Amino acid sequence: MDTKDKSIVCIGAGNVATHLSKALQQKGFQLQQVYSRTEESARTLADTLGCDWTTQLTQVYEKADIYIVSVKDAVLETVISQLTHCNPEALYLHTAGSMPMEIWKGKQKNYGVAYPMQTFSKQREMRMEDVPFFIEANTAENLLQLRKIAENLSPKVYEATSAQRKYLHIAAVFACNFSNHMYAICEHLLTAHQLPFETMLPLIDETARKVHELSPIEAQTGPARRYDENVIQRHLDMLMEEEPQLAEIYRLLSQHIHQYETEKQK
Repeated sequence: MDTKDKSIVCIGAGNVATHLSKALQQKGFQLQQVYSRTEESARTLADTLGCDWTTQLTQVYEKADIYIVSVKDAVLETVISQLTHCNPEALYLHTAGSMPMEIWKGKQKNYGVAYPMQTFSKQREMRMEDVPFFIEANTAENLLQLRKIAENLSPKVYEATSAQRKYLHIAAVFACNFSNHMYAICEHLLTAHQLPFETMLPLIDETARKVHELSPIEAQTGPARRYDENVIQRHLDMLMEEEPQLAEIYRLLSQHIHQYETEKQK
């Protein structure tokens, strides 16, 4: 049977599940059913895909060929343990970056992980071809099947162990989640002083573009890299007056940038 002829059940209807299931369908895969604990989420995604939906794990379609679980880490093990009534010969996958493959062990025979390393939001379209997938499976045969699925979605498919994937996830938190929080702080400071956040967008865009050509350490600029103590202290004094918590963040990051710069010069 061709990989695309196999039926897929999507467990979850959040950001990752929405983008992944839509991309799979666009590539010709057969989406059989969507599960979500909330009716609105399940129905919305299922209507988009033109498939069935359920809010009960006991009612998940039992004869699918592939089950893809995209739920919060905190409930992943609980959800997995409630799929044991489903096809024992199916391939079972989860998409969590920080959760081990072995969470499936003892519950299913054929299993693995397909981690799409990207920030997903339902309201934004995504080119899945640009998303790197990190895959792992419990047998060579399952890995081959998983690779075929992933390569239909993206040319950027890499094998990574559960241990490696944990560090990928930590690195992604620094690269994406923490940097976005810096944008939130930036917007807060500008708004407090009647300045538009949009004026920062060219700076943000150029900062991101530079690391396509330079290493992040080489691309670093600013007073912390130069260790311009006068500028740093003025900024800290201003923040201490109005935003002491931000002053602590500023101080810590400045010290760390300076430390990186010092070590680079050794």
